[in-house]
Amino acid sequence: MQYLTILGSTGSIGLSTLDVVERNPDRFAVVALTARSRIDVLFGQCCKFRPRYAVVIEATDAEQLQQRLRVSGSETLVLCGAAALETVASLAEVSTVMAAIVGIAGLRATLAAARAGKRILLANKESLVTAGGLFMAAVNSSGSALLPIDSEHNAVFQALPSNRRGTLADSGVRRILLTASGGPFRTMSLDQMALVTPDQAVAHPNWSMGRKISVDSATMMNKGLEVIEAHWLFAADPSLIEVVIHPQSVIHSMVEYCDGSVLAQLGNPDMRTPIAHALGHPSRIPSGADYLDLASIGTLQFERPDVARFPCLRLAYDALKTGPAAVIALNAANEVAVSEFLANRIGFLDIPRLIETTVENTPEQDIVTIEDVEAVDLSARALTLSDCARQLKSRAGGVRA
Repeated sequence: MQYLTILGSTGSIGLSTLDVVERNPDRFAVVALTARSRIDVLFGQCCKFRPRYAVVIEATDAEQLQQRLRVSGSETLVLCGAAALETVASLAEVSTVMAAIVGIAGLRATLAAARAGKRILLANKESLVTAGGLFMAAVNSSGSALLPIDSEHNAVFQALPSNRRGTLADSGVRRILLTASGGPFRTMSLDQMALVTPDQAVAHPNWSMGRKISVDSATMMNKGLEVIEAHWLFAADPSLIEVVIHPQSVIHSMVEYCDGSVLAQLGNPDMRTPIAHALGHPSRIPSGADYLDLASIGTLQFERPDVARFPCLRLAYDALKTGPAAVIALNAANEVAVSEFLANRIGFLDIPRLIETTVENTPEQDIVTIEDVEAVDLSARALTLSDCARQLKSRAGGVRA
């Protein structure tokens, strides 16, 4: 029996995780669930899965949720605040932590799980993007097991030798090929993309995801962040990680070997597949995903990414080569820019412009502690917000003129 903490249980990954758990009740028990704002959903999850703890961020939400749970007869104890996330991520009785909080907000809790030696199912890519060195050092020091949940990294994990040691080259690996759907604007011109609305950007053609990650897919920043994540997960030099557009999202990624063999992991675009793989590893368990019918798909397409129209991919590679502060700034600026875009304050093509300006104005420095990460992150966010404000003021002045 695995005893689970699910960080971010009301998001798309959390919901899919609980779906897999419900299909395999003899294997899993839920100890803790956490949510930021979807309190009604969290209440329903607590009633169904009866965790020992539930965590929310705001004290008023905690009081209301605790009262509702008492009335319903639930014995779940509600905790609140960021420190509580770290507590439930490192509980002695917890064996496995699903890290599915979106953004840098999930960093401290995921790092706490790593330091506590937990089996971590990593869906919070920002933990590796912003603090890869710190995070992998904690994993290696504690003996924590790290299993990737992103469909691309999970596919690579499955295609690599299970007993690999040393470098990728020692295992005969020539390169890692991360596939990308290309998002909803793969064939759009720059003129058309300049007019893209938030509703269009979150309408992914293949995957059902949260709003932020859907915009990241549309800009291809999601793929850039995955390149950085793959660098840390697989100790891969950036030159060994390539991105290929695959619109059908059937091949989730590939590993090419020095003998010319290419191993690929295929499946329908359903996050329950990599979640079930990681939860059950090394066994296989039912996920609820539909089985793949290759004959009905018929054709699989592949293209090279167009970094002129999707500069976020280039920006991610450049930041990775520059250093850790540049990567932290890249992630922070992206989170701010996407938020501003979703609020209709900037245009779709403003996102990469703001990111590039912020990274260029962030001095490189050593990142030794989590406080270093947070300091660069805060500074980069302030830079991006300031740049947004200047753009808005300039445009408003232009309208008045």
